[in-house]
Amino acid sequence: MLYAHIGINVTNLEKSIAFYSKLFDAEPVKVKPDYAKFLLSSPALNFTLNVSREVTGNQVSHFGFQVASTEDVLIHKTRLEKRNLFSNKDERNITCCYATQDKFWVHDPDGNEWEFFYTKADADTHREIAAVCCTPESENGNEETKSCC
Repeated sequence: MLYAHIGINVTNLEKSIAFYSKLFDAEPVKVKPDYAKFLLSSPALNFTLNVSREVTGNQVSHFGFQVASTEDVLIHKTRLEKRNLFSNKDERNITCCYATQDKFWVHDPDGNEWEFFYTKADADTHREIAAVCCTPESENGNEETKSCC
């Protein structure tokens, strides 16, 4: 079987293992003093945590899971809330990335954003409201375009 691989830097391995164990609903298959590996079958993902002295913000825009329905979005939201991972942003019928979506977001201990989303339909515009989804407002008031979805 082939796996997609994502390796991220983290500042606190124990906190990150706790967060990702809840997010993935799985335990790591390998843990070392400066490393942890999750090997997920659905989705097929080799996900590693690598200890780094400093990590600032979300260095890759965001990560996410596309699910089959709005009901699945809500199932994952409920599952994570039961494990004390609370959504910092819920969006319903949002136009983002040329699609109408239902989604929610959580952050890991180092600020990486994860979304669970369902794409309801294609849309003719990139986004409905500039302040949501993919384009947060920068400190100087200009918008920075982040990749999305």
